[in-house]
Amino acid sequence: MSNIPEDLHYTKEHEWISGIDDGLILTVGVTAYAAEALGDVVYVQVPEVGSTVATGDAVGEVESTKSVSDIFAPVGGEIVETNEAVVDDPSLVNSDPYGDGWLFRIRLDGDADDLLSPEEYTALTSGES
Repeated sequence: MSNIPEDLHYTKEHEWISGIDDGLILTVGVTAYAAEALGDVVYVQVPEVGSTVATGDAVGEVESTKSVSDIFAPVGGEIVETNEAVVDDPSLVNSDPYGDGWLFRIRLDGDADDLLSPEEYTALTSGES
C-alpha cells in the first residue's frame, strides 16, 4: 500500500497538495500511488512560471517507461515556481514523491473545496470509494 501522508490534500487524479492551511501558495506533486503505477519516470514537463491556470487544466505531463500521464491543476491560480530539479532528474518523482519530487507551486485564486482528505484518498486508492 502506498504511503499517504496525513498532512496533505489530494485529487482524484493522484496529485498531492500542501500548504492548504498555511496560505495562498500551494505545492503540488504526484502521489506515491501514481508514481508506483507509472513505473520509472523518465520525463517531466512542468507548467510555465507566470501562467494562469484553472482547476482541472492540463498543465504538464509525466512520462514513464509505461505511459504518459497529464498533470492537472488541482486549483486555479498563477504558477509561481517550478521544480527544475525534477525536470533535470525525473526519477525524483519515484524516489521522493512527497519531498524533492514536487512539481510546481501555485498561488491560489479562489477555493480549494474539491480536494480530498487523506481518508478520502485512501478510500479512493483502496477501491472503497
